[in-house]
Amino acid sequence: GLRYKLRMFGIPIDGAANVYCDNEAVYKNTSIPESVLKKKHHSIAYHRCREAVAVKIIRVAKQGTEKNLADLFTKVLTSARRSFLLERFTY
Repeated sequence: GLRYKLRMFGIPIDGAANVYCDNEAVYKNTSIPESVLKKKHHSIAYHRCREAVAVKIIRVAKQGTEKNLADLFTKVLTSARRSFLLERFTY
């Protein structure tokens, strides 16, 4: 996976990697083991994510749309909103 490739490049990863999402259902299904997945293809897709959360390889957190940097690449934004996100993206 990605962790292995980063280690091969000499980038140490200590602790869990943060994974941010803006979808409440994704956050709940990966973070809460008691949540029920009704479709078989959903349960197969989330199985690996739930395992990674359980062994603390990844940590899933909900990122609100006001600070979501992925919106730069996936949505049409106003110039003010785009500038705000670009400032956060480039630090």
